[in-house]
Amino acid sequence: MISFTLSLVALIIGYLLYGRFVERVFGPDDRVTPAVAKADGLDYIVLPNWKVFMIQFLNIAGTGPIFGAIMGAKFGPAAYLWIVFGCIFAGATHDYLSGMLSMRNDGSGLPNLIGKYLGQSTKAVMLVFTVFLLIMVGTVFVYSPAEILHSMGGDTMMWAVIIFCYYIIATMLPIDKIIGKVYPLFAFSLLFMAAALMVWIFLHWPTVPELWTNFYNMGAATEPDTWKDNIFPALFITIACGAISGFHATQSPLMSRCLKSEKMGRPIFYGAMITEGIVALIWATVAAWFFYGEPAPGYELIEAATGGFHTSAPAVVNLVCNDWLGIVGAILAMLGVVAAPITSGDTAFRSCRLIVAEWLKLDQRPIAKRLLICVPLFVCSFALLMWQVGNPDGFNTIWQYFGWSNQALSVFTLWTLTVYLVREKKLYWITLIPALFMTTVCSTFLFISKQAFGLPETIAYPLGCACLLIAIVWFCLWYRKETRRQA
Repeated sequence: MISFTLSLVALIIGYLLYGRFVERVFGPDDRVTPAVAKADGLDYIVLPNWKVFMIQFLNIAGTGPIFGAIMGAKFGPAAYLWIVFGCIFAGATHDYLSGMLSMRNDGSGLPNLIGKYLGQSTKAVMLVFTVFLLIMVGTVFVYSPAEILHSMGGDTMMWAVIIFCYYIIATMLPIDKIIGKVYPLFAFSLLFMAAALMVWIFLHWPTVPELWTNFYNMGAATEPDTWKDNIFPALFITIACGAISGFHATQSPLMSRCLKSEKMGRPIFYGAMITEGIVALIWATVAAWFFYGEPAPGYELIEAATGGFHTSAPAVVNLVCNDWLGIVGAILAMLGVVAAPITSGDTAFRSCRLIVAEWLKLDQRPIAKRLLICVPLFVCSFALLMWQVGNPDGFNTIWQYFGWSNQALSVFTLWTLTVYLVREKKLYWITLIPALFMTTVCSTFLFISKQAFGLPETIAYPLGCACLLIAIVWFCLWYRKETRRQA
């Protein structure tokens, strides 16, 4: 519990100190924002700051900081370090700068920003990559809540169709009609659940593994036959939304179109990510108690839990909330495992619609032009859903590809931000170091993962280091050329 307390304090201090430092590096001012200059009553609408924060938090969070933290906790207390350092120095910086850069570019989506700073060829690749990632997000977040609702009654496909109908409506309507009205309520429920669990943790002070006594892969040590992933790079892919996530860079532009002042960027973009980190920290501690707590593991104290170490993340949420928080917990758990992924799914499709519209230069005010983009997106997603339902391991397969794709997108975002800072003669180290680290993580995972090349460690790790060296050399050569051009 000492590790948890220190990590919690570190996140708060990180927001107050490093968040302000990053804000000063960027330099927000009083210029007119896209929400005012391009107001269209559909996507560019000034919303109250508290509402923008709640929507941003729910957009980037969903169930990511919950499920990811629970799965990541199986690696042991090392998860604390990744959540704290990843959130402060990588994730929150990534979210803040991508949101602010979008504001400085008329609310542009991520592919346009990548094209401007990394070139049109990269933009073309990332356009396809981003659209595919967002379709995967929408599809994954149809299947999981549909399965949960199926357990309450009805057919899985019936619930999937209902969720799809909601997606279409939410994606097409102005952002203030459903998202602006309902999302703050869902965001509040997630925050309330996290706060209630944190109070429970401090009141009961459970004995959980500490950093200085258990800094190793506890999952592999507990069950080596079934849990073989190494901390590096698997931990940094497993815990994404609670530390850094490329998906966030597709969501921040949605809120950059709703802010009246640039000076609200830090509490909204940086602050929402720190808040998400706190939520991840709480659930990592809950999971640590559930899997490793002493004197008896948490799941032994919950009569309905029988899966032990292999209990799925959604099951842990339901069991803990019901056992600790009673009826209120059951309601919050249902909102968490059903409503939260649905809200992440519909904003994924909304972001996808806007990205494609920017590429095709289609005015989105006419409903017909919105349908022109949305219909093909939903057809592709529904086809992917049907494959997922018909494949016994379909959900896990899509989720694994989503996890790597998500972090790969953060790599391109961080490099985009680094190029921007260099060209603006600002302190580029704040994004360069995270860019190099995440480049190494993603390349190593690609080499070592059984879903990709599946190379042995003796080959995969040297190749990951080689990618790091190539990235460093590439940046040094580009930086030298860029400084000569600016001279």
